[in-house]
Amino acid sequence: MNYTLLMYLHLLTIMPCVVIGPVLFRLTKGTLLHRRLGKIYMVLMLVTAALTLLMPAKVGPQLAGHFGFIHLLSLLTLLTVPQAIIAARRRMIRAHRNAMIALYSGAIIIAGAFTLMPGRYLHQVFFG
Repeated sequence: MNYTLLMYLHLLTIMPCVVIGPVLFRLTKGTLLHRRLGKIYMVLMLVTAALTLLMPAKVGPQLAGHFGFIHLLSLLTLLTVPQAIIAARRRMIRAHRNAMIALYSGAIIIAGAFTLMPGRYLHQVFFG
């Protein structure tokens, strides 16, 4: 699949998560709105993680000519989302909360910071 198309699909799936995440942190937990937005957030995070695994690393060392360190955050997402869902269903609130904080911190904040590094597309967009 074309890298540019994957990149735009990734942006379309991750940008709502950037906004939904803080909304979920502020909402009253367990409400219908929290659960519905949470499901949307989880699906979008899984889709975006899968998309990023298809995108070759453009910065830094590569493994097998494709994967880079940034892909570890995709794996974090693919592991953390099911863990958070299971914790929520089992009413393990602390485990769910910790998983969600780790997911947002790693997959949105840290990965987002990496996208602004020189040589990356969004660095070009924002800094020329």
